[in-house]
Amino acid sequence: MKEFSVENIRNVALIGHGGSGKTSLAEAFLFGCGATSRLGRIEEGTTASDHHPDEIERRISISCSLLFTEWKGKKINIIDTPGYTDFTGEVKCGLRVADTALLLLKGVEGVEVGAEVVWKYTAEFQNSVVVVVNKLNNENAKFDEAVQQAKARFGNDITVVQFPANQGLGFDAVIDLLRMKLLRFSTDGKGKFVEEEVPGALREHADQLREELIEKIAESDEVLLNTFFEKGTLSDEEIRGGLKEALKKRKIFPVLCSAATQGIGSSSILDFVGDYCPSPTARGDISGKDPRTNKDALVKPEENGQPTLFVFKTVSEPHLGELSFFRVYSGSVTPGMDLVNESNGKTERLSQLYVMNGKERKEVARLVAGDLGAVVKLKDTHTNNTLSSKAFAIILPAIEFPEPVISAAIVAKAKGDEEKIASGLHALHEEDPTFLVKVDPELSQTVISGQGELHLAIMVKRLKEKYGVEVEMTDPRIPYREAIRGKARVQGKYKRQSGGRGQYGDVWLQVEPKPRGEGYEFVDAIVGGVVPGKYVPAVEKGIAETMQQGVLAGYPVVDVMVTLDDGSYHPVDSSDLAFKIAGSMAFKKAFLDAKPILLEPIYEVGIVVPEEFMGDVLGDISSRRGKILGMDSDGGQQKVRALIPLAELHRYSTVLRSMTQGRGIHHRKFSHYEEVPREITEKIVAASAKQQKKEEEE
Repeated sequence: MKEFSVENIRNVALIGHGGSGKTSLAEAFLFGCGATSRLGRIEEGTTASDHHPDEIERRISISCSLLFTEWKGKKINIIDTPGYTDFTGEVKCGLRVADTALLLLKGVEGVEVGAEVVWKYTAEFQNSVVVVVNKLNNENAKFDEAVQQAKARFGNDITVVQFPANQGLGFDAVIDLLRMKLLRFSTDGKGKFVEEEVPGALREHADQLREELIEKIAESDEVLLNTFFEKGTLSDEEIRGGLKEALKKRKIFPVLCSAATQGIGSSSILDFVGDYCPSPTARGDISGKDPRTNKDALVKPEENGQPTLFVFKTVSEPHLGELSFFRVYSGSVTPGMDLVNESNGKTERLSQLYVMNGKERKEVARLVAGDLGAVVKLKDTHTNNTLSSKAFAIILPAIEFPEPVISAAIVAKAKGDEEKIASGLHALHEEDPTFLVKVDPELSQTVISGQGELHLAIMVKRLKEKYGVEVEMTDPRIPYREAIRGKARVQGKYKRQSGGRGQYGDVWLQVEPKPRGEGYEFVDAIVGGVVPGKYVPAVEKGIAETMQQGVLAGYPVVDVMVTLDDGSYHPVDSSDLAFKIAGSMAFKKAFLDAKPILLEPIYEVGIVVPEEFMGDVLGDISSRRGKILGMDSDGGQQKVRALIPLAELHRYSTVLRSMTQGRGIHHRKFSHYEEVPREITEKIVAASAKQQKKEEEE
């Protein structure tokens, strides 16, 4: 396969809200360049990037997909990312290794919440961004409204470079302000166009928008601004150079046009990517850490540098094993090369190297700095790992994945599948780091967590299909805690006589609450040896075990001080066991006499919704026993911070989406424990007693 220099590589990620046309645009790119022989359709399940059975069945992208094509002497690497927030981690993987993001907006709906989420990711990774208003062949397409929404949400650096000449059902032409020509496209999907003069009816509007574009380019650079003030305009060369530099520095976000399903706009977008979007060299040095000194180190995107690559995604392929997707950040890599994973010190030998077009793999002999590829069968390397030469140890920054927003407990349908389930879940987490697995010994549950109900459903489906094990999802138990509000002092006496040596232990315990979060404290206040010192540890052990098992409803006891201040013993019958049991008995009685309460975990929840849904969202928070901490306005979006009990958050992501037409998102993090209201406590205690009785009968 042909090799490309660093300067001739472009890495672009297609991002946007679900259904904005990312996969269709990728398909148009491949077909227009001749990389595929037909224009695939999402409805037919024939696109290059949505090749997984789950994606074909649901007609949505679930994983980011790596594609490539050649366009006018440049290699264009394309990362097609999912639009649904359930799979937002995949977007971060793609943007981490892309230099430019093509942000797709729908011609009718304009800026949707998914676009706002991924826009923030581009700021995190400092990607250049080109906005593509797609679906301009829809009957109610409103290009100007979409641009105004983008400016309102993303700032005034959103700058029109193309606008539609005839948006709507007959759309086939755009006015390009850089060429100052009308580009008329064929509608056969190949994206070919002919240049025509700008029609007189559109000339004035085109001149005005070109002037605005030139002013924006001039404002991005002091030298250009001085030239603009002196001459009143900029030369074509200054416009091109200024736009390239401003795009790279995120000072301008150009707007282009397309109707991806017909290939309209695809070739002019590729022209723009090749001519104006930054190459890996232009993007500049990448900062990392030297693991030996923990000091900052720079990686230069040079072909002759020390080889360094970063793994941004891992997938498990049937009959092939693990396939690791990577970007070469420095030097070049070839099959048979030994590199060191500085995260764990293991040496990895690269086997076959591939470039990818969806599921199609093409073997290559070499990949240079800036390029993207895949390698099979790395033994100890996964997503977020850096491989580098022994001569240049480096660890590149890891992708920070979003916190989960939904959890479910899983139960094996067949006994004996536990080991296969555990290894399957581990493998699925390696493929998708936003899918988390936790075995909770306290609650005796395996809990899976992710970015939405669909995310978890697909993971459970893949567990069955890939690893042959079925599980059922149930509500995760809530990790309540038990505590007290009052004081109590009671006796615990254990006395057994059954022929021969008996058992005797007698203690007096005082219990009292400690401030929230200060934990458990045991005080030995025995005077005069009424309880011999050798038995005191046994008393404490009995208390500690009872606290772990819980007294009120079977949950661990917290924030309590227990004082052992009296008791008695028998010189023959006393033993560690007797005093352990006596301590346990006394603690149970004292706890129940000291105004016991249940505590529940409270989460701080951040919610972002369009303004029109605020009333419904606030009412829903109130119904969940939530407390509003604050509200902020951000463009047309409202941000709400609230404290909500975890018990009220199950499936909240699904409820929020349905309440806001899919436009509301939330994140959550643990805040603190708080007392459960009395009437709810009574229900939890009753349910616990019922469950205990059921277990005893079984």
